[in-house]
Amino acid sequence: MTAVSLRLPNELKERLDRLAKLTGRSKTFYMVEAIGEKLEDLEDLYLAEQRTLALRDGRSRTFTLDEVEKRLGLAD
Repeated sequence: MTAVSLRLPNELKERLDRLAKLTGRSKTFYMVEAIGEKLEDLEDLYLAEQRTLALRDGRSRTFTLDEVEKRLGLAD
């Protein structure tokens, strides 16, 4: 694991301190959890934006459920 320096506003630091004390978990645990969740959200957002741009530019397309089923031989 790599060490990172992070400056937090006083309010966030106090909330983090309180949560860690109440739960018996470390502040590091909660910071890693929060950053990991936020990164997942940001990565999903970036991917959605890239897919939207590709659709608008004609570099990608969408398929209906019927088209997918037919292509995969699943149609009735």
